[in-house]
Amino acid sequence: MTSLNLQLNQEPVAKAEMLVRRPAAEVFEAFVDPAVTTRFWFTKSSGRLTAGARVRWDWEMYGASAQVDVVEIEQDRRLAIRWGDEEHGFTSVEWTFERRAENETFVSVVNAGFQGDGDARVAQALDSTGGFTMVLCALKALLEHGIALNVVADKAPDAHVQS
Repeated sequence: MTSLNLQLNQEPVAKAEMLVRRPAAEVFEAFVDPAVTTRFWFTKSSGRLTAGARVRWDWEMYGASAQVDVVEIEQDRRLAIRWGDEEHGFTSVEWTFERRAENETFVSVVNAGFQGDGDARVAQALDSTGGFTMVLCALKALLEHGIALNVVADKAPDAHVQS
């Protein structure tokens, strides 16, 4: 195998976007209220996202968790967090909620600040892009159709913690 020795000219970022046919307030609330978020993303949270809050999100099926620090909130418009853990490092995530019509919201998620060498940062950005795309699809199915897709749990069933 040949080493390409490529270098990055820009920091890699993860970006996922989706139109959700629900009002911006409802879509925003789905991310800040763990009673809703646990229906499409993580399985447990230590609390609601509010300005300055520190919460813990758990994906119990994987035995994984993340510390989440809420950096900034603009009600129904923007949510910024810092999240991660000591082992894998911390990155920033920003959601924007753009009202398109009375019952349409364009959601954009950008995850940045990946750590490691260039290959590791690119791999993390690609993985995060796929993950946030799944989360947005699951959100859309839940809010528009009342369907829990279970895509986060079903993505890696062999990685589930055995009890």
